[in-house]
Amino acid sequence: MKIAITSTGQTIDSQVDPRFGRAAYFMIFDTYSMDFSAIENRSIDAAGGAGINSAKAVIDTQAQAVLTGNCGPNAQRTLSAAGVKLYTGVTGTISEAIELFKTGKLTEAAEPNVQSHFGMGT
Repeated sequence: MKIAITSTGQTIDSQVDPRFGRAAYFMIFDTYSMDFSAIENRSIDAAGGAGINSAKAVIDTQAQAVLTGNCGPNAQRTLSAAGVKLYTGVTGTISEAIELFKTGKLTEAAEPNVQSHFGMGT
């Protein structure tokens, strides 16, 4: 299973970025092969639509789940429509987030946990 984790950097030791739409990077991790790669979030400085565009970028990686700190309503709807599971409130390093996911210690989010435009200006 491929999962996407919002990240402040490009390594497994980077911190989980608390913002989905304006995260610096998405770490794409394959739980079967244990391979991972970082993709730069091109929507980080977008004037608008960052959540939807970030969700589309994650969907394009064929990720089946997203781990992040916070996710707004537009991104959540886009991910949900594509069948991508969302886990919010995730903190720590990328490797810690992966371990929490693999051991079933994260709870799937049923709705967004922040308002639209949450990550602007941070």
